[in-house]
Amino acid sequence: MMNRKRVFWATSALFTGMVLAGAASAQSTGTEATEVEQVVVTGTRGPRTIDGAIVAEDAGKSRNTITQEFIGKQAAGQTILQTLNLTPGLNFTNNDPYGSSGGNIRLHGFDGNRVSLTFDGIPLNDTGNYATYSNQQLDPELIERASVNTGTTDVDSPTASATGGTINYTVRRPASDFGGWVQGTLGDFGMRRIMGLVDTGEIGPWGTSAWFAVSKQEYDKFKGLGELRKTQYNFRIYQPLGDNGDFMSLSAHYNVNRNNNYLGPNLRTATGFCDVARTQVCVDQVNDPTNAFGWNVDLTPTYTAPTFRNGTADVDSNGTAFYGLRINPSNTGNIRGQSKFTLGHGLTFTFDPSFQYTLADGGTQNVTISERDATIRGTIASTTPTSGVDINKDGDTLDTVRVMNPSVTNTHRYGVNTSLIWDLNDDHRIRGAYTLDWGRHRQTGIYGLIDFSDPTNPQYVNPFGGRDSDTNIITNLDGYQLRARDRKSIAELNQFAAEYRGYFFDRALRINLGVRAPFFTRELNQYCYSQNASSNVRCTTETPNATLANGNVTFAATGTTQYIKPYTAEKKYDDVLPNVSALYRFGEGHSIFASYAENLSAPRTDSLYTVLRLADGSVGNPNVQPEHSANYDLGYRYSSRTVVASISGYLNKYQDRIVNTYDEDLGYFVDRNVGDVDIKGVDASIGWSPTEALSIYASASFTDSELLNDYRLTATTVAATKGKELVETPDQMYSLRLDYKFNDVFSAGIQGKYVGERWLSDVNDLKDDAYATADIDARFDFSTLGFEGTYLQINVINITDEDYYGSLGTVTSATPGQPGYGRPFAQVGAPRTMMASLRVAF
Repeated sequence: MMNRKRVFWATSALFTGMVLAGAASAQSTGTEATEVEQVVVTGTRGPRTIDGAIVAEDAGKSRNTITQEFIGKQAAGQTILQTLNLTPGLNFTNNDPYGSSGGNIRLHGFDGNRVSLTFDGIPLNDTGNYATYSNQQLDPELIERASVNTGTTDVDSPTASATGGTINYTVRRPASDFGGWVQGTLGDFGMRRIMGLVDTGEIGPWGTSAWFAVSKQEYDKFKGLGELRKTQYNFRIYQPLGDNGDFMSLSAHYNVNRNNNYLGPNLRTATGFCDVARTQVCVDQVNDPTNAFGWNVDLTPTYTAPTFRNGTADVDSNGTAFYGLRINPSNTGNIRGQSKFTLGHGLTFTFDPSFQYTLADGGTQNVTISERDATIRGTIASTTPTSGVDINKDGDTLDTVRVMNPSVTNTHRYGVNTSLIWDLNDDHRIRGAYTLDWGRHRQTGIYGLIDFSDPTNPQYVNPFGGRDSDTNIITNLDGYQLRARDRKSIAELNQFAAEYRGYFFDRALRINLGVRAPFFTRELNQYCYSQNASSNVRCTTETPNATLANGNVTFAATGTTQYIKPYTAEKKYDDVLPNVSALYRFGEGHSIFASYAENLSAPRTDSLYTVLRLADGSVGNPNVQPEHSANYDLGYRYSSRTVVASISGYLNKYQDRIVNTYDEDLGYFVDRNVGDVDIKGVDASIGWSPTEALSIYASASFTDSELLNDYRLTATTVAATKGKELVETPDQMYSLRLDYKFNDVFSAGIQGKYVGERWLSDVNDLKDDAYATADIDARFDFSTLGFEGTYLQINVINITDEDYYGSLGTVTSATPGQPGYGRPFAQVGAPRTMMASLRVAF
């Protein structure tokens, strides 16, 4: 007979690798409080993890969770998305061995922009383009657990973009006793990392506890020149309110990245052009001299600054690809509140406010400009063509100089997740939830100066260009700060959700019936002139020619090209989305589950700035509808003292897929709905611990995707995508991990992943090879010598030094002469990398 026991996750923290079923998945405090489960206990040990890599899940949907027990065995400072990479259905491609260069998510065929990433319940996808920035995540040493919903969201998920599932992770609770640790790491490519954490323990009359942590990391790129630097600060303060599980918590996170970029190689074509040993790399210097570096191609290592002379029209003829001028700086942070209050018998209220800050730059970031460019002359552009601004201070205005044209995004984002939970009795619960996600998305590109004090190694004066500067700017003759873009967007989500959870048949059957209703508003403010039927802009003080009959304008410097004056616009989207699931337990540790959820992804805010003048004189945005997905999930789980296993099948009906294609009526490229995709497959995982010393984890994934429509490229050409598979989506993946504790001092693990072939083109005329990588970790624990919590850990990434591609740059077609032809590129996977970490606890 099964013994059931009521538990609440927040009182457990980490039970030596045992994570409570059901609670392992929670995002917000409201979700956590809702998932107070009747947990099946087998013998005396209860639901467990196998090496922390597989958890005895209790959700009525497909979900995979890892804990700090497993996270701590991976590379120090590694992005949590790479650590999750062994879970079935997920393929994350890391752009360097240590995680600070970003990467790409594919979850059941969906890219990262269509997967919701949350941190303690707050959404991390960019408010403009929904991108996920894997290099800006919380230090892994501070993560208590992380989970992947493969296709479904929780009913209160605060997301505008998730059609393909969610990834959630939560921060650790403060310890009850004073203590802490300092950890130092050294590794290949000059990697140096130091991190420290202090737990205050419970202090004061109310048992308040807190922890504070800081880390700093630097290393060189594994190919080419450049380095990556990262500093992170975190804290959490936790205040229990009585002994019934009520609490208040305040956490903060701040992350600073200063990275040089990588450049990936161009790949061969579908007809074999430039085919060499590594079948995709193009190194044919005779037919294609621009790709002479092949596998190890990277940004240009040298720069020769021109000599600017008074009275001579000098030109900076260097390209834009010098490594020192291709950077990816970011400052990101958030403040997160969490709280739970018991209002009365059976009535609970949760309230989680948050604020997020982003300041980031990216792209090519530099360009040459004539000192007499029309945008520099401004209002006198057409009357005084010989005037200009002496940008390089050589005494004339004759030159063409290199300047920084950044692509800066500054976001202020406010959020609230709140729930009211009513327990009718022990078996029936109703919850109402509200989510607010309001983001002010300011995108500017104020030109900045380049420091040429070292003519062979120029650097930007400021990584964010002329932002907030009185000296590092380029001002035209009208006093206007030159800029590449200037717009402000307000992205607002108001979401209401309701959920019923009931137990039946002596609590063997649990049913969740939920619905969420998101209301999206996108306010657009374009402060530059927009090129008609394009996303290009002209930020200028030039006096336009006479306004045309349709309201557009032209400029003397751009001929007949029409522009739309600065404008404002608003878009709204809403829907009602069911989210239901059922779980049935039977026998000793057996259960089956089924779920159905509908998801929505509103059009990306950035895409809405492609406009044209309509026949009635108004300004039109792309008439693109939100993407929808309907996910069906059916699975079986088994949990015992030594085995945790699951297998599930899924079908995702993906509707109104959005891609950037040619609109025949408009005559230009826009984001538009091109049709539907069916994605189906099977995920399986098993964890087995035959002895207390040995743990084995294995997973397998099989994915079959089919595009149901062709899509138009130009007025006369169509891409033959009907019946094809999604790009960058492996049809099969396998992973395996073995962990063995030899004695009280030494333990070691080895893990590997096989990734099947991936298409590089929408029409499926070029594939990347399958590949397999393996990592090892070993730990020497000094607890038996009296140093509790102190250890030396060694990690080796890609131990076989496998040559493979990580992230892929996909195209419509890779066959020369075919519609949508382009040469794809890829990011080279990291080579074998060794690192060692020493943690000293106190």
